[in-house]
Amino acid sequence: MAQTNGTSGTNGTLPALRTNPKAIFFTDFDGTITLQDSNDFMTDNLGFGVELRKKGNHDVLFGKRTFRDSFQEMMDSVKTPYDQCIATLLKNVHLDPHFAEFFAWTRENNVPVVVLSGGMQPIIRALLAHLVGEEAVQHMQIVSNDVEARPGKSINDEDGWNIKFHDDSDFGHDKSLEIRPYAALPERPILFYAGDGVSDLSAAKETDLLFAKAGRDLVTYCENEKVPFVTFNDFSDIHKIVADVVEGKITVKEAARGRL
Repeated sequence: MAQTNGTSGTNGTLPALRTNPKAIFFTDFDGTITLQDSNDFMTDNLGFGVELRKKGNHDVLFGKRTFRDSFQEMMDSVKTPYDQCIATLLKNVHLDPHFAEFFAWTRENNVPVVVLSGGMQPIIRALLAHLVGEEAVQHMQIVSNDVEARPGKSINDEDGWNIKFHDDSDFGHDKSLEIRPYAALPERPILFYAGDGVSDLSAAKETDLLFAKAGRDLVTYCENEKVPFVTFNDFSDIHKIVADVVEGKITVKEAARGRL
């Protein structure tokens, strides 16, 4: 499946239906597929630090600020040239140890993986190619924000880059816009979503089964908003449940057990 930074809702096509799958697995990238959130890592180590970043996330979680504004402020605090940011992340961000096995299973069982990220595409593509291989990345649809040069600068200059948001929403990238056209179909595949934090709030209510990473902000949101979910520690947990649902061993309702 070709990579794209577009959204199915705007171009009238639904790329993940191309192979007539039984299920589609939508997923966040940072802190979900990876063990570390690349944007948090940059903010904590190259930007204004952990304390302000956590305060911003808390304000988003409890509706005091939009994710878009908080994320813009986080990234504005990072002045490091973009190529140096990517080099730093390649050394420090690691893959969930069970994702590669799960991804291989999805390819064997015709379950398209669609990455929906509040991060920036060049970082996502570089990390995925580094962690799972360039060939594997060609089989993922990636929908995310992007990056652009600030006026008069290159992205590889000091303070030379800025986020190019995917849409005009309060999230910067409203992930529900990608999922809803699939959910609205009269006959459709089972829809899954996996995430961990405040960038995933727009997707939390949109699929048949939500995986929320244990101990993270998305669990708090789901409990506060009464959104059905199941926690996961790593992709081995997701792999077992997705396989059981796709094979008809359990229903999505049975799988949504909350904190495990």
